[in-house]
Amino acid sequence: MTRAIVLVLDSFGIGATPDAAAFGDAGADTLGHIAEACATSSERGPLQLPNLGRLGLLHAHHESTGAWAAGVEPPATVTGAYGHAREISSGKDTPSGHWEIAGVPVRFEWGYFLEREHSFPTELLQALIREAELPGVLGDCHASGTEIIARLGEEHVRTGKPIVYTSADSVFQIAAHEESFGLARLYEVCEIARRLLEPYNIGRVIARPFAGEKAAGDGAASFTRTAGRRDYSVEPPAPTVLQKLHDDGGQVVAIGKIADIYAHCGISQTIKASGHDALFDATLAALDEAGDRSLIMTNFVDFDMVYGHRRDVAGYAAALEAFDARLPELLDKLEDDDLLILTADHGCDPTWTGTDHTREHIPVLASGAGLAPGSLGARASFADIGQSLARHLGLAPMDDGESFLPAR
Repeated sequence: MTRAIVLVLDSFGIGATPDAAAFGDAGADTLGHIAEACATSSERGPLQLPNLGRLGLLHAHHESTGAWAAGVEPPATVTGAYGHAREISSGKDTPSGHWEIAGVPVRFEWGYFLEREHSFPTELLQALIREAELPGVLGDCHASGTEIIARLGEEHVRTGKPIVYTSADSVFQIAAHEESFGLARLYEVCEIARRLLEPYNIGRVIARPFAGEKAAGDGAASFTRTAGRRDYSVEPPAPTVLQKLHDDGGQVVAIGKIADIYAHCGISQTIKASGHDALFDATLAALDEAGDRSLIMTNFVDFDMVYGHRRDVAGYAAALEAFDARLPELLDKLEDDDLLILTADHGCDPTWTGTDHTREHIPVLASGAGLAPGSLGARASFADIGQSLARHLGLAPMDDGESFLPAR
């Protein structure tokens, strides 16, 4: 059977791209800086990624940066094909990265809300309040999601005003309490916001539900984000490899937030799961059921959402090691004709300043489908992945990208 499995380790960059300085990210290196922090820690010791290492991760990072990751011993034998890819899309956000992976780079400029305070146009907020019948909104600023619900969550519960905030990405985020505000109500408000934001060319509206209540004793509020996140993306500007496969009779299984990122275009089946173990379990189950000309695509969001943005180096390292430990379960299920690709959509260096993404090369680790182990070199675009998927799945070539698969 001809099948493809694409695992996106959300935010797992492997070194700054040549244009990183234009984004304020010269010197960023998600993998390298995590490895360095682990190697210099007296508490935990070097980063342990034996399975990703055998697939070529450390070699890809070395080719990207010119240096070996600190404290990590490269394997004697590499079993996969490995490379590093730069982004040609205009941003360093989730939709741009994923769309380019699927063969459709973003060549236009997204809209952004640049002001740190009072970030949103007054007329936009007034329209949202009016059309969604809200008592008002809180926030209206750049913020970390965990910080802003800790700061404004109690006022939100008391007033019923949702929390609206943004970041360096092209995004409008709305946080609300699952019980006092209601999850369905939050989604309804996000759908209204998605429509109102069309003139602003904003990539995503994100629903950020949370739970918890005011704690006893010191009076501190204790709120945590829940698994009900939902992304409302605009549609890709051209058919992605997912859409082309779906339209040609193949099956596209989207796990995690993949369907939301592609605005549900070209998706045959959507599987939601929360947490990396649940996402990995769902991927294994989908592979057991996948037939010929199937594409399974999974996004492992916690690398970005839980560890990268929160600048949690130790947590990111532990999550990488836990992911690595489960890889043999997947590798054991692969058939000779399957194509496995592990990659990322941007960087989010947890040692970097601020809380935003970082402009980095992404790893391209591939095995199966006749690929010989060894270097794929520097790839000029993430779209090389989409072009390779198109060749593997018997589709007409994409407009962008160069396949790294051998010609049939």
